Amino acid sequence: MARFVQFEIWENNGGKWEFIASFMDFDLAQVMARKRSYRVRLMHVVYQDGKVVGQEVLTEIGATRQEP
Repeated sequence: MARFVQFEIWENNGGKWEFIASFMDFDLAQVMARKRSYRVRLMHVVYQDGKVVGQEVLTEIGATRQEP
């Protein structure tokens, strides 16, 4: 069984989360996530045989405040 871990950046676009990029290295993923100007999530994702078997939101960065 092929199992691997990666760090993914997802961006909120019009209320939907869209995949932006993935990295094997946490430090690189964190730097790239902080470079984004919109609301992003940095996720730790575990894949097994090409399917997601675990995921965790490590941080959410950006505009999280709702306008009245």
